[in-house]
Amino acid sequence: MKQGIFLIKADGSLAQLKNEAYESEDLLQRLLAEYPNLLSMDSETEYPNRWLLVKREMGVPDDQYINRWSLDHLFLDINGIPTLVEVKRSSDTRSRREVVAQMLDYAANAVVHWPIERIQAEFEATSDKSSKEPDQVLQEFLGSDVSLEIYWNNVKTNLLAGKIRMVFVADVIPKELRRIIEFLNEQMDPAEVIGIEIKQFVGEGITSLVPEVVGKTME
Repeated sequence: MKQGIFLIKADGSLAQLKNEAYESEDLLQRLLAEYPNLLSMDSETEYPNRWLLVKREMGVPDDQYINRWSLDHLFLDINGIPTLVEVKRSSDTRSRREVVAQMLDYAANAVVHWPIERIQAEFEATSDKSSKEPDQVLQEFLGSDVSLEIYWNNVKTNLLAGKIRMVFVADVIPKELRRIIEFLNEQMDPAEVIGIEIKQFVGEGITSLVPEVVGKTME
């Protein structure tokens, strides 16, 4: 039996929504790009974090190739911490080890081969595709009292220090992957490793996306 939730409609009646699988991995990726705050990990705090999309399918270089791999999403948070996101549906048959190894490849090479100028250029290109002025988008994200130059310097400092966040997103994160995420998150510093389940509930013409953080231990 599928899990479900109830929502109160405008007329006061209840709408029952059932947990449905995503039609494709691309759909989940597009939703995340459009609604980046699905990544929220601290929504109960007074000042919850926010995320700014730099690029979908961000190329990751190695020592030989400028785009050796392709990261699903690169976001920046309000503190200028690069956030690398890989999206996988539960139906993905690849081993948990392969998924984790892939992310570690991305992270290890990104901190070495991503100059801040490229990140800025990719963000500007993403804004241009949406017919938006990049500086205006960033200023609205940060607030009027924050310097854009200081923010980009913070991004550069975090990247050089290896202060990044690696996020695995899926509709269901299996217990084996949870254990790996918890272990890595406890061992890695200043990098952080997080898993987020984003379940899709559908019914009566309504779609609700419900994120839940996994793998973030009390410590």
